[in-house]
Amino acid sequence: MKAKLSFGLIGFGFMGHSHADMITKLDYAELAAVCDINPDQLKFAPQGTATYADADDLLASEDVNTVIIAVPNHLHLDMVKKAAAAGKDIICEKPAAMDATQVQQMIDATRAANVRFTIHHQRRLDADLKMAKAAFESGELGDVYTVKSSLYGFNGNMHDWHVYPEYGGGMLYDWGVHLIDQILFMIPQRVIQVYADMRNVINKQVDDYFNILLRFEHGVAAQIELGTYFLCDQDGWFERHWFVAGNKACAYIDGFNPRGAVVTTSQLLENVPGKISMSFAGPTRSFGPPPEGRIISKPLPSAETSHRQFFDRYYGYVEGRNELFVKPDEILRLMRLIDTIRRSASEHRSLDFE
Repeated sequence: MKAKLSFGLIGFGFMGHSHADMITKLDYAELAAVCDINPDQLKFAPQGTATYADADDLLASEDVNTVIIAVPNHLHLDMVKKAAAAGKDIICEKPAAMDATQVQQMIDATRAANVRFTIHHQRRLDADLKMAKAAFESGELGDVYTVKSSLYGFNGNMHDWHVYPEYGGGMLYDWGVHLIDQILFMIPQRVIQVYADMRNVINKQVDDYFNILLRFEHGVAAQIELGTYFLCDQDGWFERHWFVAGNKACAYIDGFNPRGAVVTTSQLLENVPGKISMSFAGPTRSFGPPPEGRIISKPLPSAETSHRQFFDRYYGYVEGRNELFVKPDEILRLMRLIDTIRRSASEHRSLDFE
């Protein structure tokens, strides 16, 4: 009989409930225990699941072999150390920690205890990213020179403990770690230079807007922009957006349920005619409305994916069938980059990275 993952959830808020729902769909896993300091949250634990108010008691349970840590960000390091000392394998919510130094401590603790350790970066499996990554890798775009990833909202305010900087609040730690991790997952090159602008537009204590520019070693420039109060009345504005540009074609992908196309032209301007072209843009040959038939659209690569695959791949790793999907050293690099992004924003200048 195959080994079964017997999960204990530490933290049973929004993400804890999401993990509990996912575990019910996995035939190789069971939810053995749930822990939360709020007794009202424990009332929602699935029937037959052991409940604890103290993480130490859950970690002492022999019924649990793997813990999912879903507590506020500033508690991750302490929980990872405790779980490692208890001999439990660990899946920790993102961001792994408050900075790269803490991530290194996590890596040291889990390696010393000889337990498995990974971070729940399930958005590597988003359909929009998969399409953008496939377009980037296909060669159809030619030499890619820029990638833009963006996400915009209309509510403005942060929520719950995410409004407190000492808890690891703010959008850079919330969605930012996902968007940056996606870019690093997509572009397998060294990041040479970093520039970042971070703002408190609506929220006074934590960031709710950022614009990050990354330059990679082979010349690709990536831009990552997020705003919680970034308003437009275009359909689908408040969703994910990708733009990948090369010297042969470009690709755009919009929405979490993505739509878009690969776009190219039937020809390039090869000579300059003697007659001036007039349009609403004024006298210009490079801009304004294209002639009929000049713009050609092609379908995007397909994207069959789901967040369940994070757990499927983790179980495959436990069984020795595949490598770990999200590796600790990748997360250490990610958090080093986030530390550099914060420094760039505070110093208002670009910084070298790798």
